[in-house]
Amino acid sequence: MSEFNLDLFIELALAEDVGDGDHSSLACVPNNVSGKAQMLIKEGGILAGIEIGVSIFKKVDTKLLVTVLLSDGTSVKQNDIAMTVEGSRQSILKAERLVLNIMQRMSGIATYTNKIVQLIDGTKTKVLDTRKTTPLLRILEKQAVKIGGGENHRFGLYDMIMLKDNHIDYAGGIKAAVTKTKEYLNSTGRDLKIEVEARDLNEVKEILAIGGIDRIMLDNFNYSDTKTAVEIIGNTCETESSGGITIDTIRAYAECGVDYISVGALTHSIKSLDISLKAID
Repeated sequence: MSEFNLDLFIELALAEDVGDGDHSSLACVPNNVSGKAQMLIKEGGILAGIEIGVSIFKKVDTKLLVTVLLSDGTSVKQNDIAMTVEGSRQSILKAERLVLNIMQRMSGIATYTNKIVQLIDGTKTKVLDTRKTTPLLRILEKQAVKIGGGENHRFGLYDMIMLKDNHIDYAGGIKAAVTKTKEYLNSTGRDLKIEVEARDLNEVKEILAIGGIDRIMLDNFNYSDTKTAVEIIGNTCETESSGGITIDTIRAYAECGVDYISVGALTHSIKSLDISLKAID
């Protein structure tokens, strides 16, 4: 994340929340009076978003003194203190909700990702996120996946070719879709990896016959067909399992030998980690 993008994000997020002023604080909290608060962890998990939190406090008020006690990726437990912040009480209150919103969500994603990663520990399979993210929060959510031990799939539509079922059907079949894609990349001078979705073993064989593919996605395959597909594909290209894979089934899919398993739930169905900011003496 570039400094410019982070700064712009924080600016827009504060504008959305603060509007023409934090009138709750302006109404009853004296101006130019200092205070201190601590960030309290209220349940176990993986901490994420500390650096973003510090940046938000500093964006609100450069004079705030933020002391970081725990770093991103730390395994935390109830009653741990992640950071303290000192300075203008009005500034602390103005930044509080945005800091917590970001850190709670990022920590929830990192925590769930880490849980999934631990479930397949000992296999060669890596856990991938997807594009099933919150609009305009994708960069933070994908960063949280990395903090939790997962890997990022493509960031958007522009940094990798993924030919899914609808692309294939609209293009007139797998061969037509792949052929047109290669022609497009050649004519535009783009060097992008190509991934093609297969819906059954026959499509896997068809994709392999065409060749020139970087990864085959095995969409909604059962265990048996996944194992067979991995054997057929061999070292020709990478393999990725996707579709309907849960906490209860992910280990079995990893043991089929796939290189990657993509899990949309890493970013679209997580529970935020419970974190609060409490005023202290």
